[in-house]
Amino acid sequence: MNKVAGHAETGGLVLNLEYTLDAPPEEVFRMLTESNELVKWWGPHGFTIPAAELSLTEGGRYRFRLTPPDGEPFHLSGEFLEVDPPWRLVYTFRWEEPTPDDRETVVDLALGSTGEATRLVLSQGPFLTEERMALHRDGWTESFEKLQAVLNSRT
Repeated sequence: MNKVAGHAETGGLVLNLEYTLDAPPEEVFRMLTESNELVKWWGPHGFTIPAAELSLTEGGRYRFRLTPPDGEPFHLSGEFLEVDPPWRLVYTFRWEEPTPDDRETVVDLALGSTGEATRLVLSQGPFLTEERMALHRDGWTESFEKLQAVLNSRT
């Protein structure tokens, strides 16, 4: 049921993911936008977020500090472009300690109700290289797995 795809568009590569979560859109949106919830699931397996700050308004900013299993912490930040609870969240995504082929991307998260579940559709890009897009595909996929585990632990 979960689909992964990538395609080239003018200006670079765009990552597209679909994931179905066993929770209503209101709960999923809350998990995506409240710092005390984000720190429980965001990031690939083994990563932790010791700090997450966000101002959930259009034009508001966010900043996460991520700690990998073995390495120095690094930071992700951006600005909210669209906030439409519980259906849509759009924001810029920028690594503060980028590798040479990183560039700012835009994340678009659309939520849809499918009975008791939520269909989460993610689009992110444009990426400069296939490698960077693949890293983000893996990171989002693992993050959504962790999110589902957190949601399951509440039922």
